[in-house]
Amino acid sequence: MIDLSNEQVLVTGASGFVGRAVVRALRDGGARVSTIDQVDFPRSEVNGLVGDLTDPRVRDAAVTEGLTGIVHLAAVTSVLRSVEDPVGVYEANVGVTASLLELARARGVGRFLLSSTNAVVGDVGTTTIREDLPLRPLTPYGATKAACEMLMSAYAGSYGMATCALRLTNVYGPGMEHKDSLVARLMKAALSGATVEVYGDGTQVRDFVHVSDVVRGLLLAWERRWVGPLIIGSGRSPSVLEVLDAARRISGRPLPAAHVAAKAGEMPAVIVDIGRARGLGYEPTVTLDEGIASAWVDFGGEPAPSVRAAGIVGP
Repeated sequence: MIDLSNEQVLVTGASGFVGRAVVRALRDGGARVSTIDQVDFPRSEVNGLVGDLTDPRVRDAAVTEGLTGIVHLAAVTSVLRSVEDPVGVYEANVGVTASLLELARARGVGRFLLSSTNAVVGDVGTTTIREDLPLRPLTPYGATKAACEMLMSAYAGSYGMATCALRLTNVYGPGMEHKDSLVARLMKAALSGATVEVYGDGTQVRDFVHVSDVVRGLLLAWERRWVGPLIIGSGRSPSVLEVLDAARRISGRPLPAAHVAAKAGEMPAVIVDIGRARGLGYEPTVTLDEGIASAWVDFGGEPAPSVRAAGIVGP
Protein backbone atom coordinates (compact mmCIF):
# COMPACT_ATOMS: atom_id res chain seq x y z
CA MET A 1 0.00 0.00 0.00
CA ILE A 2 1.39 3.41 -0.95
CA ASP A 3 0.85 6.65 0.94
CA LEU A 4 -1.82 8.66 -0.86
CA SER A 5 -2.61 11.06 1.97
CA ASN A 6 -1.67 14.09 -0.14
CA GLU A 7 -3.72 13.01 -3.14
CA GLN A 8 -7.15 14.15 -4.25
CA VAL A 9 -8.44 11.84 -6.95
CA LEU A 10 -11.47 11.78 -9.24
CA VAL A 11 -12.60 8.30 -10.31
CA THR A 12 -14.98 8.13 -13.26
CA GLY A 13 -17.12 5.03 -13.70
CA ALA A 14 -16.62 4.57 -9.97
CA SER A 15 -19.76 2.51 -9.33
CA GLY A 16 -18.67 -0.24 -11.70
CA PHE A 17 -16.88 -3.49 -10.94
CA VAL A 18 -13.30 -2.18 -11.24
CA GLY A 19 -14.27 1.31 -10.08
CA ARG A 20 -15.46 0.21 -6.66
CA ALA A 21 -12.23 -1.71 -6.05
CA VAL A 22 -10.13 1.28 -7.16
CA VAL A 23 -12.03 3.71 -4.92
CA ARG A 24 -11.61 1.39 -1.94
CA ALA A 25 -7.84 1.08 -2.52
CA LEU A 26 -7.35 4.82 -2.97
CA ARG A 27 -9.25 5.54 0.23
CA ASP A 28 -7.31 2.85 2.09
CA GLY A 29 -4.13 4.64 1.00
CA GLY A 30 -5.38 7.90 2.48
CA ALA A 31 -6.51 9.71 -0.68
CA ARG A 32 -9.49 12.01 -0.77
CA VAL A 33 -11.69 10.52 -3.46
CA SER A 34 -14.55 11.99 -5.48
CA THR A 35 -16.57 9.93 -7.94
CA ILE A 36 -18.75 10.32 -11.00
CA ASP A 37 -21.01 7.69 -12.55
CA GLN A 38 -24.48 7.37 -14.00
CA VAL A 39 -25.65 5.62 -10.82
CA ASP A 40 -25.08 6.37 -7.15
CA PHE A 41 -21.86 5.20 -5.56
CA PRO A 42 -22.84 2.54 -2.99
CA ARG A 43 -21.01 4.15 -0.04
CA SER A 44 -22.39 7.41 1.32
CA GLU A 45 -19.07 8.59 2.80
CA VAL A 46 -17.65 9.06 -0.70
CA ASN A 47 -18.21 12.42 -2.36
CA GLY A 48 -20.07 11.29 -5.46
CA LEU A 49 -21.78 12.90 -8.44
CA VAL A 50 -24.41 11.21 -10.57
CA GLY A 51 -24.50 12.20 -14.20
CA ASP A 52 -23.50 11.52 -17.79
CA LEU A 53 -20.00 12.65 -18.71
CA THR A 54 -21.10 13.50 -22.25
CA ASP A 55 -22.79 16.52 -20.61
CA PRO A 56 -20.26 19.40 -20.37
CA ARG A 57 -21.89 20.62 -17.13
CA VAL A 58 -21.30 17.24 -15.49
CA ARG A 59 -17.65 17.21 -16.56
CA ASP A 60 -17.17 20.76 -15.28
CA ALA A 61 -18.64 19.84 -11.89
CA ALA A 62 -16.58 16.65 -11.63
CA VAL A 63 -13.12 18.08 -12.41
CA THR A 64 -12.71 20.35 -9.42
CA GLU A 65 -9.82 22.60 -8.44
CA GLY A 66 -7.29 20.85 -6.23
CA LEU A 67 -7.43 17.44 -7.90
CA THR A 68 -4.03 15.77 -8.18
CA GLY A 69 -5.21 13.08 -10.58
CA ILE A 70 -8.03 11.45 -12.52
CA VAL A 71 -8.63 7.72 -12.91
CA HIS A 72 -10.86 7.50 -15.98
CA LEU A 73 -12.71 4.17 -16.04
CA ALA A 74 -16.05 5.31 -17.51
CA ALA A 75 -16.58 4.14 -21.10
CA VAL A 76 -18.85 2.21 -23.41
CA THR A 77 -17.12 -1.18 -23.53
CA SER A 78 -19.54 -3.17 -25.69
CA VAL A 79 -17.98 -4.13 -29.02
CA LEU A 80 -21.44 -4.90 -30.44
CA ARG A 81 -22.76 -1.49 -29.44
CA SER A 82 -19.73 0.19 -31.01
CA VAL A 83 -20.44 -1.59 -34.29
CA GLU A 84 -24.10 -0.57 -34.18
CA ASP A 85 -23.50 3.02 -33.02
CA PRO A 86 -19.92 4.05 -33.79
CA VAL A 87 -20.64 7.78 -33.56
CA GLY A 88 -22.32 7.52 -30.16
CA VAL A 89 -19.53 5.36 -28.78
CA TYR A 90 -16.94 7.77 -30.21
CA GLU A 91 -18.61 10.63 -28.34
CA ALA A 92 -18.84 8.65 -25.08
CA ASN A 93 -15.26 7.38 -25.23
CA VAL A 94 -13.08 9.73 -27.27
CA GLY A 95 -15.06 12.95 -26.88
CA VAL A 96 -15.36 12.58 -23.11
CA THR A 97 -11.68 11.65 -22.70
CA ALA A 98 -10.57 14.63 -24.79
CA SER A 99 -12.72 16.99 -22.73
CA LEU A 100 -11.51 15.56 -19.41
CA LEU A 101 -7.90 15.86 -20.51
CA GLU A 102 -8.42 19.50 -21.43
CA LEU A 103 -10.15 20.26 -18.13
CA ALA A 104 -7.29 18.53 -16.32
CA ARG A 105 -4.73 20.61 -18.21
CA ALA A 106 -6.58 23.86 -17.55
CA ARG A 107 -7.01 23.09 -13.84
CA GLY A 108 -3.51 21.82 -13.16
CA VAL A 109 -4.30 18.13 -12.68
CA GLY A 110 -0.97 16.37 -13.13
CA ARG A 111 -1.96 12.69 -13.47
CA PHE A 112 -4.45 10.98 -15.77
CA LEU A 113 -4.90 7.20 -15.84
CA LEU A 114 -7.15 5.57 -18.43
CA SER A 115 -8.62 2.08 -18.55
CA SER A 116 -7.71 0.82 -22.02
CA THR A 117 -7.63 -2.55 -23.76
CA ASN A 118 -5.32 -4.81 -25.74
CA ALA A 119 -7.93 -4.65 -28.51
CA VAL A 120 -6.08 -1.54 -29.71
CA VAL A 121 -3.60 -3.83 -31.51
CA GLY A 122 -6.29 -5.91 -33.23
CA ASP A 123 -6.01 -9.61 -33.99
CA VAL A 124 -2.36 -10.65 -33.82
CA GLY A 125 -3.09 -14.38 -33.74
CA THR A 126 -0.91 -16.16 -31.22
CA THR A 127 1.72 -13.41 -31.20
CA THR A 128 2.50 -12.15 -27.70
CA ILE A 129 1.03 -8.68 -27.21
CA ARG A 130 3.47 -6.00 -26.07
CA GLU A 131 3.02 -2.28 -25.62
CA ASP A 132 5.15 -1.47 -28.67
CA LEU A 133 2.99 -3.30 -31.21
CA PRO A 134 1.37 -1.02 -33.82
CA LEU A 135 -2.18 0.13 -33.15
CA ARG A 136 -4.48 -1.68 -35.59
CA PRO A 137 -7.93 -1.97 -33.98
CA LEU A 138 -10.56 -4.00 -35.81
CA THR A 139 -13.69 -2.53 -34.18
CA PRO A 140 -14.97 0.96 -33.44
CA TYR A 141 -14.57 0.16 -29.72
CA GLY A 142 -10.89 -0.67 -30.14
CA ALA A 143 -10.45 2.39 -32.32
CA THR A 144 -11.90 4.68 -29.65
CA LYS A 145 -9.44 3.36 -27.07
CA ALA A 146 -6.55 3.74 -29.53
CA ALA A 147 -7.63 7.34 -30.16
CA CYS A 148 -7.76 8.00 -26.41
CA GLU A 149 -4.24 6.64 -26.04
CA MET A 150 -3.00 8.99 -28.76
CA LEU A 151 -4.65 11.97 -27.08
CA MET A 152 -3.00 11.06 -23.80
CA SER A 153 0.38 10.78 -25.49
CA ALA A 154 -0.12 14.27 -26.92
CA TYR A 155 -1.03 15.75 -23.53
CA ALA A 156 2.03 14.11 -21.95
CA GLY A 157 4.31 15.43 -24.68
CA SER A 158 2.85 18.92 -24.92
CA TYR A 159 1.92 19.69 -21.31
CA GLY A 160 4.03 17.35 -19.17
CA MET A 161 1.06 15.43 -17.77
CA ALA A 162 1.68 11.92 -16.45
CA THR A 163 -0.80 10.08 -18.67
CA CYS A 164 -0.96 6.28 -18.51
CA ALA A 165 -3.19 3.93 -20.51
CA LEU A 166 -3.65 0.72 -18.52
CA ARG A 167 -4.33 -2.04 -21.02
CA LEU A 168 -6.29 -4.49 -18.91
CA THR A 169 -6.87 -8.11 -19.86
CA ASN A 170 -10.00 -10.04 -18.75
CA VAL A 171 -10.69 -8.72 -15.26
CA TYR A 172 -12.62 -10.94 -12.83
CA GLY A 173 -13.19 -11.35 -9.11
CA PRO A 174 -15.60 -10.25 -6.36
CA GLY A 175 -18.08 -7.55 -7.34
CA MET A 176 -18.72 -8.70 -10.90
CA GLU A 177 -22.33 -9.80 -10.38
CA HIS A 178 -23.59 -7.45 -13.09
CA LYS A 179 -20.97 -8.42 -15.67
CA ASP A 180 -21.57 -10.70 -18.67
CA SER A 181 -17.98 -11.87 -19.07
CA LEU A 182 -16.96 -15.54 -19.05
CA VAL A 183 -16.25 -15.97 -15.34
CA ALA A 184 -19.45 -14.16 -14.36
CA ARG A 185 -21.49 -16.35 -16.71
CA LEU A 186 -19.85 -19.46 -15.26
CA MET A 187 -20.67 -18.40 -11.71
CA LYS A 188 -24.31 -17.69 -12.57
CA ALA A 189 -24.69 -20.99 -14.43
CA ALA A 190 -23.12 -22.93 -11.57
CA LEU A 191 -25.57 -21.39 -9.09
CA SER A 192 -28.64 -21.97 -11.24
CA GLY A 193 -27.69 -25.31 -12.77
CA ALA A 194 -28.01 -23.85 -16.25
CA THR A 195 -25.95 -24.86 -19.25
CA VAL A 196 -23.17 -22.42 -20.10
CA GLU A 197 -22.46 -21.49 -23.71
CA VAL A 198 -18.91 -21.91 -24.95
CA TYR A 199 -18.06 -20.08 -28.15
CA GLY A 200 -16.40 -22.33 -30.73
CA ASP A 201 -14.40 -25.29 -29.47
CA GLY A 202 -13.24 -23.51 -26.30
CA THR A 203 -9.54 -23.83 -27.08
CA GLN A 204 -9.12 -20.09 -27.54
CA VAL A 205 -6.87 -18.68 -24.82
CA ARG A 206 -7.25 -15.52 -22.77
CA ASP A 207 -5.36 -13.77 -19.99
CA PHE A 208 -7.55 -13.52 -16.87
CA VAL A 209 -6.41 -11.06 -14.21
CA HIS A 210 -7.91 -10.72 -10.75
CA VAL A 211 -9.33 -7.32 -9.85
CA SER A 212 -7.04 -7.05 -6.81
CA ASP A 213 -4.01 -7.42 -9.09
CA VAL A 214 -5.44 -4.75 -11.41
CA VAL A 215 -5.67 -2.36 -8.47
CA ARG A 216 -2.06 -3.09 -7.52
CA GLY A 217 -0.93 -2.36 -11.06
CA LEU A 218 -2.88 0.88 -11.18
CA LEU A 219 -1.42 2.10 -7.89
CA LEU A 220 2.10 1.34 -9.10
CA ALA A 221 1.51 3.31 -12.30
CA TRP A 222 0.22 6.17 -10.15
CA GLU A 223 3.17 6.06 -7.76
CA ARG A 224 5.78 5.91 -10.54
CA ARG A 225 4.03 8.58 -12.62
CA TRP A 226 4.24 6.19 -15.56
CA VAL A 227 3.67 7.71 -18.98
CA GLY A 228 2.43 5.61 -21.89
CA PRO A 229 0.65 2.28 -22.29
CA LEU A 230 1.05 -0.40 -19.61
CA ILE A 231 -0.31 -3.93 -19.92
CA ILE A 232 -1.79 -5.29 -16.69
CA GLY A 233 -2.58 -8.99 -16.77
CA SER A 234 -1.75 -12.28 -15.08
CA GLY A 235 0.95 -13.25 -17.55
CA ARG A 236 -0.76 -16.60 -18.15
CA SER A 237 -3.37 -17.46 -20.78
CA PRO A 238 -5.51 -20.51 -20.02
CA SER A 239 -8.03 -21.76 -22.54
CA VAL A 240 -11.75 -21.25 -22.08
CA LEU A 241 -12.03 -24.99 -21.39
CA GLU A 242 -9.40 -24.71 -18.64
CA VAL A 243 -11.36 -21.91 -17.00
CA LEU A 244 -14.54 -24.00 -17.27
CA ASP A 245 -12.78 -26.94 -15.59
CA ALA A 246 -11.50 -24.65 -12.83
CA ALA A 247 -15.04 -23.37 -12.21
CA ARG A 248 -16.31 -26.95 -11.96
CA ARG A 249 -13.52 -27.89 -9.57
CA ILE A 250 -14.00 -24.87 -7.31
CA SER A 251 -17.80 -24.95 -7.20
CA GLY A 252 -18.25 -28.72 -7.17
CA ARG A 253 -21.05 -28.21 -9.71
CA PRO A 254 -21.33 -30.12 -13.02
CA LEU A 255 -21.61 -26.96 -15.14
CA PRO A 256 -22.77 -28.55 -18.41
CA ALA A 257 -21.55 -26.73 -21.51
CA ALA A 258 -22.99 -26.28 -24.97
CA HIS A 259 -20.69 -25.29 -27.80
CA VAL A 260 -22.12 -22.58 -30.03
CA ALA A 261 -20.79 -20.80 -33.09
CA ALA A 262 -17.98 -18.40 -32.33
CA LYS A 263 -18.81 -14.71 -32.61
CA ALA A 264 -17.59 -12.84 -35.65
CA GLY A 265 -14.09 -11.57 -35.03
CA GLU A 266 -13.45 -13.99 -32.16
CA MET A 267 -9.71 -13.90 -31.52
CA PRO A 268 -7.90 -17.25 -31.17
CA ALA A 269 -5.61 -15.96 -28.45
CA VAL A 270 -4.84 -13.11 -26.09
CA ILE A 271 -1.32 -13.65 -24.80
CA VAL A 272 0.33 -10.65 -23.18
CA ASP A 273 3.79 -9.72 -22.00
CA ILE A 274 3.65 -8.01 -18.59
CA GLY A 275 7.38 -7.38 -18.49
CA ARG A 276 7.03 -3.60 -18.55
CA ALA A 277 4.69 -3.66 -15.54
CA ARG A 278 7.01 -6.09 -13.77
CA GLY A 279 9.80 -3.58 -14.29
CA LEU A 280 7.79 -1.17 -12.13
CA GLY A 281 7.45 -3.78 -9.39
CA TYR A 282 4.13 -5.32 -10.44
CA GLU A 283 3.64 -9.02 -9.86
CA PRO A 284 0.27 -10.82 -10.12
CA THR A 285 -0.42 -12.67 -6.90
CA VAL A 286 -3.77 -14.40 -7.42
CA THR A 287 -3.88 -17.82 -9.09
CA LEU A 288 -6.78 -18.79 -11.32
CA ASP A 289 -8.17 -21.21 -8.71
CA GLU A 290 -7.88 -18.60 -5.95
CA GLY A 291 -9.52 -15.97 -8.12
CA ILE A 292 -12.43 -18.16 -9.15
CA ALA A 293 -12.88 -19.21 -5.52
CA SER A 294 -13.14 -15.55 -4.51
CA ALA A 295 -15.72 -14.90 -7.24
CA TRP A 296 -17.70 -18.05 -6.36
CA VAL A 297 -17.94 -17.10 -2.69
CA ASP A 298 -18.93 -13.55 -3.66
CA PHE A 299 -21.75 -14.95 -5.79
CA GLY A 300 -22.97 -16.85 -2.72
CA GLY A 301 -21.56 -20.24 -3.63
CA GLU A 302 -20.06 -22.78 -1.26
CA PRO A 303 -16.61 -24.05 -2.34
CA ALA A 304 -16.31 -27.78 -2.93
CA PRO A 305 -15.04 -29.76 0.11
CA SER A 306 -11.81 -30.64 -1.72
CA VAL A 307 -11.21 -26.93 -2.32
CA ARG A 308 -11.68 -26.10 1.35
CA ALA A 309 -9.42 -28.99 2.33
CA ALA A 310 -6.72 -27.66 0.01
CA GLY A 311 -6.96 -24.22 1.62
CA ILE A 312 -7.80 -22.49 -1.67
CA VAL A 313 -9.43 -19.18 -0.79
CA GLY A 314 -9.55 -16.00 -2.74
CA PRO A 315 -8.26 -12.61 -1.66
